[in-house]
Amino acid sequence: MKMKKLGSSDIEVSHFCLGSMTWGTQNTAEEGHAQIDRALEAGINFIDTAEMYPVNPISAETIGRTEEIIGQWFARDKRRDEVVLASKHSGEGMQHARDGAPISSDTIPGAIEGSLKRLQTDYIDLYQFHWPNRGSYMFRKNWHYDPSNQSRSETIAHMEDTLGALQREVERGTIRAFGLSNESAWGLTQWAAVAERVGGPRPISVQNEYSLMCRLADTDVSETCVNEQIDMLAFSPLAAGLLTGKYQGGKIPAGSRLSLNEDLGGRVTPRAFEAVAAYLDVAAKHGLDPVQMALAWCATRPFMGSVIFGATSLEQLDVALGGAELTLSDEVMADLDAAHKAHPMPY
Repeated sequence: MKMKKLGSSDIEVSHFCLGSMTWGTQNTAEEGHAQIDRALEAGINFIDTAEMYPVNPISAETIGRTEEIIGQWFARDKRRDEVVLASKHSGEGMQHARDGAPISSDTIPGAIEGSLKRLQTDYIDLYQFHWPNRGSYMFRKNWHYDPSNQSRSETIAHMEDTLGALQREVERGTIRAFGLSNESAWGLTQWAAVAERVGGPRPISVQNEYSLMCRLADTDVSETCVNEQIDMLAFSPLAAGLLTGKYQGGKIPAGSRLSLNEDLGGRVTPRAFEAVAAYLDVAAKHGLDPVQMALAWCATRPFMGSVIFGATSLEQLDVALGGAELTLSDEVMADLDAAHKAHPMPY
């Protein structure tokens, strides 16, 4: 398993990261623990979670359960030092967390304490803001994105306020580093600039959706990541399961994400299935597993820190892990580029 230091930090992570958002709904605690065991055996040291997990669905009854499941594993195995743990502070509108309050210096200490209690640990390695207070163009909002109602002064004041609170948590030892999620190139630049101007932890990562099917980060965000030493953590690298091919031809496997979410968060479109067919053809042409090909491709990107993938079975996990050591040939990369040009942004 390849390793690298995340962003400008000394935190070393595997280039594949184990996602956990199904633990507590689609997966039991025991299944989540088995996935952690298998991933660590394969050389993964990086686990990503969030206070609002699990999903499918998100509910008041289940919120926080995924962190609890990870905490139970820490309590059982006493292997906290083998894991780089990332979690997230929910933003404005998440009614099940702090009645939907936006992220602020007032919410950060309590949110961290809640996560630490559920996780049964004294610290979180990478603490991330799940989405910006000002909103985001992620999750298909890019098609009608309009930032004209934003207040630049309020955004900068919020950054200064929260970085001060995060610095106090760093000094307390409850978090080691700070990251962002669902953030834009402008936002990343401002966070880095504010940290340099007023102090506080400089962001080392941004967790955005990124896959062969969703390449919003290829231009401005990638340039920002490289120049500001902020590594991308790609979520949904399999396009919510579309790139596995299991949904082609109208199939909806029992217990799959599509069986629980009829449009996969806006990803199900006629053009999406056409794009998947093109990528499946590339995999077949070169004798590759499409899951492993898609994950390995994400890992090649020059701004990538780690590729976050999830699984609902050990069989799925084993297939994904097989992509960790896969090297894609120039011919495969060229064919993937051609498929992308023929099927850009299919959702």
